[in-house]
Amino acid sequence: MEVIETERLVLRRFAQRDAADLFEYLHEPVSSCFLSLALTDIRDAEREVLERSTDEKSIAVCLLTSGKLIGDLFAEPEGDTFSVGWNFNPGFGGKGYAHEAATALFTHLFAQRAARRLYAYVEDTNTSSQRLCERLGMRQEGVFKEFVSFRNDGDGNPVYENTMQYAILRREWSPAIVNTGARPSMCP
Repeated sequence: MEVIETERLVLRRFAQRDAADLFEYLHEPVSSCFLSLALTDIRDAEREVLERSTDEKSIAVCLLTSGKLIGDLFAEPEGDTFSVGWNFNPGFGGKGYAHEAATALFTHLFAQRAARRLYAYVEDTNTSSQRLCERLGMRQEGVFKEFVSFRNDGDGNPVYENTMQYAILRREWSPAIVNTGARPSMCP
């Protein structure tokens, strides 16, 4: 992953210095889809950033001014299609950072990686990610009923969640929709 800068953020590979910041938001994940990534201590966080630092799919999102890790993105290639997603420290919510980072990632994937299609899975209880998908110009393509379980109830039975799929094609990507000042050039 090449380094991408936006007006306020840097998107880059993970580094060992990110362990404490990653632990800050993954010791108690807010979204149920990240429960399996919950970190129990700083050593878990150090192992996780080491693994992510060698993984092309994992992208650290840091503040440009301080270098603090405030979230992460992923982009998993499947031919000319990419599965994308995000997880941000809730302490930095409401400031447009997720939108700015995802815009830069989408621009990069369409312009530099020749993506034809991007898609994201979002649980129906995760309204902030649904709004982000819509702000990015993605359309909801469907809802998978009782699609996945991330946790069990008190009796040990899986709690299944409904999952929405959002997607956008390269020809649908419009700078006017996502105008945030990402520096990479937009696709035609």
